[in-house]
Amino acid sequence: MAGRVAGKVAFITGAARGQGRSHAVRLAAEGADIIAVDLLADIDTVPYPLAVKKDLDETVRQVRALGRRIVARQADVRVLSELQAAVDEGVAEFGKLDVVVAQAGILVLAPDTPAAFLDTVQVNLAGVLNAVTAAAPHLHSGASVILVGSVAVLLEAIEHSGAGGLGHAHASRGVGRLGHDLARVYAGEQIRVNVIHPTNVDSGMMDNEFMYHAYRPDLDTPTREDMIPALVQKSPMGVPWLPPGHVSEAVLYFASDEARWVTGQQLVLDGGQLLPVTRPRVLP
Repeated sequence: MAGRVAGKVAFITGAARGQGRSHAVRLAAEGADIIAVDLLADIDTVPYPLAVKKDLDETVRQVRALGRRIVARQADVRVLSELQAAVDEGVAEFGKLDVVVAQAGILVLAPDTPAAFLDTVQVNLAGVLNAVTAAAPHLHSGASVILVGSVAVLLEAIEHSGAGGLGHAHASRGVGRLGHDLARVYAGEQIRVNVIHPTNVDSGMMDNEFMYHAYRPDLDTPTREDMIPALVQKSPMGVPWLPPGHVSEAVLYFASDEARWVTGQQLVLDGGQLLPVTRPRVLP
């Protein structure tokens, strides 16, 4: 049904492309206005290009094409003051804030250095905390905070990982715990906090030459098509990756009033990837 978040305002980090853009467009299609931020610059330890201004401009175009309003700004999730400025500007424009989607993240599998670990944790964990901190003064009863982690929350590390992969797993566990604890803190104010942990997603984080080589080191010049069978092998359901829109459907649910009493949840979207390494949770 249409209008599931009609009249709401959503703040989304990492909104220039991939999952972040998908979330912005999906929420806009259901009636939300958007406050969008992205770094729009590369990070030295990240071995693939990050979003640029034209990517964020495309997010703006798609949201406006749906008849919704958007405030889009360049901001680094590692810098709290930049997020605060963007959120404050958006709230001044739209009058309120109802939804937070802390989506921005990186995947650094090389070089195998402390900097790779630290950069990953700064973006994927500290950046999530900064997003919530920037939004907190504007949240109200009925608001929804959605943190996006990774299936790495239940893995010690990921294949071909190195220090960056360890940082990815560490940050994902931190995001999961943060979501649980914030849900307890905000429950009395009827502000909901939930976490989504996707498996691989078909976005710039995965679709790049570095990742092709990481998953197919046996080939000199592997392609996207060469990588897909290696990804399928890790999924009991035979899913190499999720389209970003499939994650956006979960974001929409948590943002909507349909989930008005749902908080503290950890939703894993993994195509069964974690089945071999997890035990069933049975309620007492």
